[in-house]
Amino acid sequence: MSSRIDGDKSGQVPSGVRRIFRGPRPESVPGLVGTAVTIVGLLDVAAGVFPRFQHSRLRAVAEVIPGSTRPMAAAVTICAGVLLFLLAHGLKRRKRRAWRAAVFLLPVGAAAQFVYRHSYIGVVIAVALLALLLRHQGEFKALPDPRSRWKALANFVLMSAGSIGLGLVIVNAHPNKVVGRPGLYEQIAHVLYGLVGIEGPIAYSGGRADWIVGYSLGALGMLTALTTIYLAFRPEHPAARLTADDEAKLRELLAKHGARDSLGHFALRRDKAVVFSPSGKAAVTYRVVSGVMLASGDPIGDVEAWPGAIERFMEEAKAHSWTPAVMGCSETGGEVWTRETGLDALELGDEAIVDVKDFSLTGRAMRNVRQMVKRIERNGYTTKVRRVSELTEEELEQVRGAAEAWRGTDTERGFSMALGRVGDPEDGDCIIATAHRTEEGDTSPYGDLKAIQHFVPWGKDGMSLELMRRDRGADPGMNELLIVASLEAAPGLGIEHVSLNFAMFRSALARGEKIGAGPVLRMWRNLLVFLSRWFQIESLYKFNAKFRPRWEPRFVVFRTTRDLPRIGFAAMQAEGFVTLALPRLFAARRRPKPVRTCAHTPLSAVPAQTDREVQAA
Repeated sequence: MSSRIDGDKSGQVPSGVRRIFRGPRPESVPGLVGTAVTIVGLLDVAAGVFPRFQHSRLRAVAEVIPGSTRPMAAAVTICAGVLLFLLAHGLKRRKRRAWRAAVFLLPVGAAAQFVYRHSYIGVVIAVALLALLLRHQGEFKALPDPRSRWKALANFVLMSAGSIGLGLVIVNAHPNKVVGRPGLYEQIAHVLYGLVGIEGPIAYSGGRADWIVGYSLGALGMLTALTTIYLAFRPEHPAARLTADDEAKLRELLAKHGARDSLGHFALRRDKAVVFSPSGKAAVTYRVVSGVMLASGDPIGDVEAWPGAIERFMEEAKAHSWTPAVMGCSETGGEVWTRETGLDALELGDEAIVDVKDFSLTGRAMRNVRQMVKRIERNGYTTKVRRVSELTEEELEQVRGAAEAWRGTDTERGFSMALGRVGDPEDGDCIIATAHRTEEGDTSPYGDLKAIQHFVPWGKDGMSLELMRRDRGADPGMNELLIVASLEAAPGLGIEHVSLNFAMFRSALARGEKIGAGPVLRMWRNLLVFLSRWFQIESLYKFNAKFRPRWEPRFVVFRTTRDLPRIGFAAMQAEGFVTLALPRLFAARRRPKPVRTCAHTPLSAVPAQTDREVQAA
């Protein structure tokens, strides 16, 4: 027999107290410890750089925080602050090596607190953080990211820039003790000299300020050198690439199930990695960019095997603490992703698909396209639409050379909806449409070739537009000419449907211009039109609409709303619109900048001149 007494509860511990003794949730520990270490780093840098910080109330708080022990020199404090910043980032990303470093450093910090200042509070805080790390060590299992020795160069550039910026702050942190009025040139020179341990041109009254500045700059230089040397000589683990065996397996899956998704063939980009389902009947291809594990399109293969491939994808993301995301999946793909993973989906835009049997140049709706095509043909242009396997080696060399020379940017753009190569022997089923015109006195190395469009297979009876490039000197309207030529030649090639460009936010643009649109929708449309001055948003929608396509929605899949800015930035990096490499100076002087319109680009960012030419066409 059981009994329940609802009487005196004084012997029970309140839930709030139990929660305190139980501690934070395990999944929140990496963020909590990482934030604490970030605060310590900020206080350490401030203590080393700003003299007034030594006498502030905030300094009293810093005195009891582990890691901010009273330094023998400001240089030690600054170095400690920078290292703690690096450690904090690794802790937040659940990196195992960051956990090991923290477990080693916290006891050292606690011992220093007790030995040098007899600070029991500092020891307690250090022990508390150490206990959290030891108790929840299972939360820190993320493996190191794939890396190469290029990371050393990137570290040297970024650390040098950061050291110069922080060095300028250090040089100017003692304005009352600077002898004379040194200009910016002298300040930069003093920083550069100080980073390599040489006395600079600026002098300070009183030896203490001169000593602090000199040793602080030297410590920053040493930190930059040591981290670069470590990255340069540590074991190299190159970023994953699509192997020949992986590519062969993907081609087998595409031969059986490639008709399901128009973006399936883009999984064969060789700068992607792949995970397969346990049965090998499905796969997800991806690339890791800035800590984001970025997949594109739907999984490849049998729909019933998709959950297994998606599970492997999520396990890989968790193992490395990467942020999972999917760009440009279909509605079916979005439903499977959200059902299997608990992720969320957001409509990104629409893909323009033309059914060949319904396409015709007749009718009032096609008047503008029809007139433009006829005008260009009267100017002497001819077209050819062939599979890659039908071109001679000489023709392929011309096409490859022209595609490279007519590229509008130094960086190859495209990722989720681009193949990244033209005329590869393995891509014999791809289709190339070319425009030609013979001109007297033409010295072009590409002969009479004036424009190129490249299509990839979409199953056995479809094709998907991959890129559009043309000679800058060709007449406007080359894109319309070649699309019409490709659609007219499609039946002879066994093609029944053609996927054209991807239009970002098409539904908002279309609904926002209709009668009865609400103020919020109109405001959103006006913002998109304004951004179209720099990004190809409205112009791509209007260009696609010329061919009277049907629109298929595409989605982005993400974990939380706060991940969207990071995913968007990673996607722009992958697509080639944001590059962190050093700029190529005076590139425009080496060769003229051709017009390029990138097909299938979810985050389009083409110069405004291209937009105007597309609209004028």
